[in-house]
Amino acid sequence: MFLSGTILNAVAVIVGTTIGLLIGARMPERLRASLMDGLGLFVLVLSTSMAISIFNDPVAETGDALAVLGGLLLGVVVGELLHLHDRLEALGGWFQRRLARGDRPSRIAEGFVTTSIVYCVGPLTILGSLENGLRGDITLLATKSLLDGVGSIAFAAALGPGVYLSAVTILVLQGAIAGGAFLLQDVMDARTVLAITSVGGITLIGVALRLLDLRQIRVANFLPGLVFAPLLLRVGDAIRAAVQ
Repeated sequence: MFLSGTILNAVAVIVGTTIGLLIGARMPERLRASLMDGLGLFVLVLSTSMAISIFNDPVAETGDALAVLGGLLLGVVVGELLHLHDRLEALGGWFQRRLARGDRPSRIAEGFVTTSIVYCVGPLTILGSLENGLRGDITLLATKSLLDGVGSIAFAAALGPGVYLSAVTILVLQGAIAGGAFLLQDVMDARTVLAITSVGGITLIGVALRLLDLRQIRVANFLPGLVFAPLLLRVGDAIRAAVQ
């Protein structure tokens, strides 16, 4: 079943979030703050390694980094024009008003936006969903499920029940990738995945800065870059082929 890995991933997040909320209710504020710092530092290291992969991976070709930069900037412009981050936070606030009246809206929205991005822009999201969709192999998504489940414990303890909502994002995004895998099999080569990974890493750096309370970057507005970078990669290939 092409959605088996995605469903497992969503269940892992739900279970991890439940455990985190049970633990978090008994957790002192200082420990919650330290958990946030630990998560922020981990995401910073992970995202940096993803972002610079375009410079040191042997499959990358000359000009690929420019495609990543162009796609990122073009994506930010589109994201800002569409107010993607504001809309995501508004969606989190909508859930807050209906599901958790006693909690602060910003906690629900922050938990939803932060974990949705952390769980859905990494290479395992793309590669795992493609493997699951094309071959029915859930190995990569099973690994991702374990990581996300453990991460959800810490995120839920620090950010509250908004982390639950990221399971919906996982189902929609990973399910869409897996479902469209057959259509994308001729497009998603190693360089395309590398470009997406690099843009995803840069986006995650913004998440890390938010978790560390250094700068409140509107990270969701960077997400269109995940689409534009591969497109510019193909445009660059076409231009090079035309001039040769």
